[in-house]
Amino acid sequence: MSYRPEKRIYLCLAHMSGKEQGYINEAFDTNWVVPLGPNVNAFEESLREYVGCGEVVALSSGTASLHLALKCLGIGPGDEVIVQSFTFCASSNPVIYLGATPVFVDSEEDTWNMDPVLLEEAIKDRKMKTGKYPKAIIPVALYGMPPKMNEIMAIAEKYEIPVVEDAAEAMGSKYDGKQVGTFGEYGVLSFNGNKMITTSGGGALICPDVKIKQRVMFYATQAREAFPYYQHTEIGYNYRMSNICAGIGRGQMTVLDDHVAHHRKVQELYEELLQGVKGVNVHKQPEGGLFDSNYWLVSITLDPKIKVKGQYEVADKAHLPGEPNVNVEALRLYLDRANVESRSAWKPMHMQPVNAQYPVYVNGVSEMLFKRGLCLPAGPYVTADDVRYIVENIKEAIS
Repeated sequence: MSYRPEKRIYLCLAHMSGKEQGYINEAFDTNWVVPLGPNVNAFEESLREYVGCGEVVALSSGTASLHLALKCLGIGPGDEVIVQSFTFCASSNPVIYLGATPVFVDSEEDTWNMDPVLLEEAIKDRKMKTGKYPKAIIPVALYGMPPKMNEIMAIAEKYEIPVVEDAAEAMGSKYDGKQVGTFGEYGVLSFNGNKMITTSGGGALICPDVKIKQRVMFYATQAREAFPYYQHTEIGYNYRMSNICAGIGRGQMTVLDDHVAHHRKVQELYEELLQGVKGVNVHKQPEGGLFDSNYWLVSITLDPKIKVKGQYEVADKAHLPGEPNVNVEALRLYLDRANVESRSAWKPMHMQPVNAQYPVYVNGVSEMLFKRGLCLPAGPYVTADDVRYIVENIKEAIS
């Protein structure tokens, strides 16, 4: 193998457009270095134009956005919220913040996202067991892959349950011609440092109208009432985005389409180079024209029967039941020694010790994907030579 990367290859490094510094300097020059300000307003407007509907509130994180969406829906103690199990903990933690109960629903194999059939089964079963329907549904666009939103929305409308889309990893993804995050009553975006675009840390909430936007902003600014002194009749939060971070976001919006195009090309190259490699399967979007993933991360699954160099050393270490198969961890370590970052698939929320007491509806898909799945680099700094280098190391590791 002649090519060697000069630096470590990361999953998805932040990539600047060159315009961010100008907006940041403007914030310093005008002393707008606090939450709110011209950059925040302009960033929200550019996001609203991009998603094509509703209103957008820029906030401190995607987690804060989801929290306030549930708050505006009136979620509280005694309520249940259906959450996709195969995801990061930020998808379910805000439910618990509000004293409500998450009900975890497993995935289907095509998209790795919430299984619509299992979703309806869970809704009917919760009604039978508790006497009432769940108060919200949170599907997740995992690794940028859109869920089957037409089916999920049809079920949600049938039972009159609002949907909050966790599109934190899906900026630029579309389903049936619409931006992911615009199907439900609310949509959540994330601009963490490793996302499609970044504000160094931040997020946004897509909401239905100006009235709801004002309500979100009220909660995000400590729920201060319109008095000449500080008065509060509700609990609020310090969730607004700073004018400096929003300046980064304004610059990032100018390269968003380029980032999405790059990720899709990287996905195509992985698919091409790994085609026919026994025991390695690249996760792809379903055919039929409805899905248009941003492929935030490229994800693969490994057949548990294949052998990976170093797997016996991994097997000798103490592993808890239910952890990834030894060949997945062996491949991760092999790539790490080759200076390539990779990451095992999310451990499902229903398998997390902190969530052991909550209801769950499973079909085995997410547990299987956790045991077999590995995420590979796809960010803007990942070159075609990098992809070839990664694939060659994968082939060497399983040879």
